[in-house]
Amino acid sequence: MDRITLPERPEWRAKAAELGFTFADMHGEPYWDESSAYAFTLEEIEGRIEDPCTELHAMCREAVATVLADEGLMERLGLPRLRWEFIRDSWEAGEPELYGRFDLAYDGKGPAKLLEYNADTPTSLYESASFQWLWYEEQVAARVLPEGSDQFNRIHEALVERFAEMFAPDTDLHFAAMAGAPEDYATVETMAWAAREAGMGAHYTDLEKIGISDQGQFTDAEDRVIGTLFKLYPWEDLFADEFSAHLASAQCRFIEPPWKALLSNKAILPVLWQMYPGHPNLLPAFFADDTKGLADAAHLMLAGHVTKPIFSREGASVTITAQGRVLERATNRDYDRHPMIVQGYAPLPVMGGMRPVIGAWVVGETCVGMGVREDRALITQDLSRFKPHFIEG
Repeated sequence: MDRITLPERPEWRAKAAELGFTFADMHGEPYWDESSAYAFTLEEIEGRIEDPCTELHAMCREAVATVLADEGLMERLGLPRLRWEFIRDSWEAGEPELYGRFDLAYDGKGPAKLLEYNADTPTSLYESASFQWLWYEEQVAARVLPEGSDQFNRIHEALVERFAEMFAPDTDLHFAAMAGAPEDYATVETMAWAAREAGMGAHYTDLEKIGISDQGQFTDAEDRVIGTLFKLYPWEDLFADEFSAHLASAQCRFIEPPWKALLSNKAILPVLWQMYPGHPNLLPAFFADDTKGLADAAHLMLAGHVTKPIFSREGASVTITAQGRVLERATNRDYDRHPMIVQGYAPLPVMGGMRPVIGAWVVGETCVGMGVREDRALITQDLSRFKPHFIEG
């Protein structure tokens, strides 16, 4: 793994604007940054990212079954008891998952370490699947990238294949996101593009415009019944919404399925550690009120520990502590009200003054691609930069 300075494509911002990548710059700072790129060997990609993440997803599926069978663990996940049956039914019915993103600490030396699993509403999909691939193709054509290089990226192709596995041809799917959020819209449009290529009908609607028909079914802004809904809206928030009373009876299939609410929850990290202690891709993790577990694990967290709420986004409410001293505390504390977990600290490598996090994409049950985000801070937050990557020839 290396961070290599490369010439930028001369007209990439014009290309981004043409393609609708309107958030390539945000808040006066670049979000997409191709002034450098991360290089990996094929051995690293296959042995340190791809295969371990496919295994991690299989472990997560095992964890779902474990949690559903244990009322105490279900309580730990902080989801309303009224929705437990709805979640359990989706798992027992075998409702398939579509996608997710593992965030990993990886320094090019030891095993990648799981920081968290964005299993329900991961974004950065468009830049990972599409704009990053365009960068690769154009840089190969310009001979900026070496002969025989590649990119770990069959995200789009895998999504097309997965939609075709999950739905019959001509099935109508609805895709919904919050209005006025360009990154969210890019994610759902990337999904819809793959669905159309798989032979599905794809319709967009703002989340705020979804209603309930007289028959108790969800409807879109044009009063069409929603039979299948891809919703870029966290399950834990939806469960707290007044519409949640209609979830089980609305005759609607959801992507991601309700059981994914167990995996997008950071409480799954202590569960994984309990099930697979010492696994090379896991960090020690415990519930913050598990004082005995934390005392027993002190020697496992010599580098420090990270306190995280079970629900949070973009590094909010995260605190990193080492040797009794706070190294960094997120300024956004919007999620402080939630129960906390404590996870061993895996310092991110520093390359060119930046700290990269690997985002490994799972489609279905297989890892199929990756993206890299980097930040100057210890905690990767909402103003991190997206960096392209390539595999050396």
